[in-house]
Amino acid sequence: MARGKLRIYLGAAPGVGKTYAMLSEAHRRVERGTDCVVALVESHGRPRTEVMLHGLEQVPRRQLEYRGAVFGEMDVEAVLRRAPAVALVDELAHTNIPGSRNTKRWQDVEELLAAGIDVVSTVNIQHLESLGDVVESITGVRQRETVPDEVVRRADDIELVDMSPQALRRRMAHGNIYQPDKVDAALSNYFRPGNLTALRELALLWVADRVDAYLNAYRSEHRVSTIWGSRERIVVGLTGGPEGRTLIRRATRLAEKGAGGEVMAVYIARSDGLSSASPKELAIQRTLVEDLGGTFHQVVGDDVPAALLDFARGVNATQIVLGSSRRKAWQYVFGPGVGATVARDSGPDLDVHIVTHEEVAKGRGLPVARGGRLGRARIIWGWAVGLAGPAVLAVLLNTVDLGLANDMLLFLAVTVAAALLGGLLPALASAAFGSLLLNYFYTPPLHRLTVADPKNIVAIAIFFGVGMAVASVVDLAARRTHQAARLRAESEILSFLAGNVLRGETSLEELLERVRETFAMESAALLERAGDVAPWTCAGRAGFGPPLERPEDADVDVPVGDHMALALSGRVLPAADRRVLAAFAAQAAVVLDRRRLKEEADRARTLAEGNRIRTALLAAVSHDLRTPLAGIKAAVSSLRSDDVAWSEEDQAELLEGIEEGADRLDHLVGNLLDMSRLQTGTVTPLIREIDVDEVVPMALGGVPEDSVELDVPETLPMVAVDPGLLERSVANLVENAVKYSPHGRRVLVAASAIADRVEVRVVDRGPGVPDEAKDRIFEPFQRYGDAPRGAGVGLGLAVARGFAEAMGGTLTAEDTPGGGLTMVLSLRAAGPRPEPLPAGESRTEPERQATW
Repeated sequence: MARGKLRIYLGAAPGVGKTYAMLSEAHRRVERGTDCVVALVESHGRPRTEVMLHGLEQVPRRQLEYRGAVFGEMDVEAVLRRAPAVALVDELAHTNIPGSRNTKRWQDVEELLAAGIDVVSTVNIQHLESLGDVVESITGVRQRETVPDEVVRRADDIELVDMSPQALRRRMAHGNIYQPDKVDAALSNYFRPGNLTALRELALLWVADRVDAYLNAYRSEHRVSTIWGSRERIVVGLTGGPEGRTLIRRATRLAEKGAGGEVMAVYIARSDGLSSASPKELAIQRTLVEDLGGTFHQVVGDDVPAALLDFARGVNATQIVLGSSRRKAWQYVFGPGVGATVARDSGPDLDVHIVTHEEVAKGRGLPVARGGRLGRARIIWGWAVGLAGPAVLAVLLNTVDLGLANDMLLFLAVTVAAALLGGLLPALASAAFGSLLLNYFYTPPLHRLTVADPKNIVAIAIFFGVGMAVASVVDLAARRTHQAARLRAESEILSFLAGNVLRGETSLEELLERVRETFAMESAALLERAGDVAPWTCAGRAGFGPPLERPEDADVDVPVGDHMALALSGRVLPAADRRVLAAFAAQAAVVLDRRRLKEEADRARTLAEGNRIRTALLAAVSHDLRTPLAGIKAAVSSLRSDDVAWSEEDQAELLEGIEEGADRLDHLVGNLLDMSRLQTGTVTPLIREIDVDEVVPMALGGVPEDSVELDVPETLPMVAVDPGLLERSVANLVENAVKYSPHGRRVLVAASAIADRVEVRVVDRGPGVPDEAKDRIFEPFQRYGDAPRGAGVGLGLAVARGFAEAMGGTLTAEDTPGGGLTMVLSLRAAGPRPEPLPAGESRTEPERQATW
């Protein structure tokens, strides 16, 4: 089934007549015999709108109850069953009542369109999602009901329903929009002339952009290459030089003279990437053009005039702004220049403005000493061969007659050797010197700088030309080799950098240190500030004495966005290095953002864990602590009551209940305090050496007698622990084991030495714990299985593991052979147990220290 078509009536504000226009369109279609129904239209009590509904079939609304009131929403299922050719759906951005088929009305419309039903709808400009902030800044009202821009842009037809602010306010005053009791408030607030004018401008500009998109699509579909001057579009050609700022400002002034003018700055980059403008200057110009409301573009092309004209015609530009050439007068022998070529080839439909500036005829500042890239030693050898080689060859050729042709080939070989070694300049010197020697020694008349035979003149000229050509080719190949090697090095650096950054292996300080090492700088720093006038702060640094106050104080600074810059000190970098440095700066900003996001995630995780602990703590306080308190309160109240004469046995029983409740409270509060200390990291164990058999028995005081079987040999090595923490850990483990052990089955507490560790095992014969839950039982506020609330707050095992880890030990859970659970507390042994002394003797302090 073909998808239905969507037609939207767009207005600047309520009351401009969108719904009226939609109903008028419906009447016209019905008169033409189209099956058209009203799926949903909001009249808002406006008489003229209600009159327009007469004669149109309306699909009954679906009634929904929400918060004690009944609302009518579009019945999508009924419309789909009716299957009309056209459905009218008012207020596209409306939010449906909870319980509807879809959350938003535009989603209902999407279902109708998917079913092949054409839809006519309405929407105001303030309901477009992308304009929410702009509308709020104009009207002071945040629109809660919005529709995605893409939904409106996909419409097959968009018609603007326009009305001047004065006419709209008159309609409001006449009561044609709102009820009379709301008119004064509306005219004084939302419907102020300034608000309506701004909203109208937004609507006109949005529709103009939509029309422009239609026009570009039409021109592309029909391959229209000529420029249609329907709107002033000014293209600014940038070279990366300082004159670009002047050109951008000049183009902006030209655009402001026409309605809806647009400025597009474009920089043409070489396709081989071997030449590039200053990244810093281009970044400044990009920021400038964007601040002035224009756009920045970078186009790849080797033929700058052709690429610039293709771009201008592609965007349907009407004017091109170029700067006067910076070339010196003698450089025009190589061609007319970009400006003259663009003006010549622009045609009658594209105006070209040549703007003067301060850099006219000052040259481009290109490096002249290209041979320096070959290395000092090669250049010296090149000059030596280029100057001494022809002289030595002339001396040798004077001893033998090989003919002028062979002599010229030999001199040409010397010129090629000079080019291979030293580049262009030594080769040119060799060709010139060799030509003079050929003329003086081997061309009649001999020993004179004249040539009698014209053929010899041609031969010497060809020799000099071939020498120059060979030298140029060799020099070009050497420079290209150098550039290719440099680009390969740059690509390897960037690839390594990007890989490390994406994998998260590089911190900001490590990245800045790599920047400093790569470019041989003394220091590197990433500076940022909150606003245009806010002071700069250092987000990260590397090296000694990095600039911390302003990026301008550094030898090299690369902007990253509007409020961040990479600053380096040590030396001034050439433009070729700045290209790679710009990539480093962008990656530094990414690393900083990732670090901050990670810190925020860690803080959020800590807060979430803290909230979970606090929630469980509140639950424990509200329930688990209340039970013993209630028991104590009841026992005390009973004892103090004068109405009952309690026997000694009853009094003893009540006092025993009070004591048990107090012990239980003491245990619960102790665990809560211990858990709080572990969570805040304030547990500081006092490690000392002690026997296990001295601590473990003390931990059994809180369990019933005959419930624990103890097997702790006295020959075990001493352990390095905090006795208090060890006692609390073992006490919690034993209490937990006794709680889950069957009646009549005792818990075994055994200790043994394994290598350099001492293990304390608490073995029960209870129900056991599955493997997948063995780690979870050590989390705070966890109870296994169907343990009742009164069994504790679920902190015992968490506190035991926390104390064990604080002492450098471990606590794990294992299955008990034959059923049950075994807790294994592994502790670090202090050393071998000292040999016992004969009765009546004791060691001195130095002997004890030496023994231990």
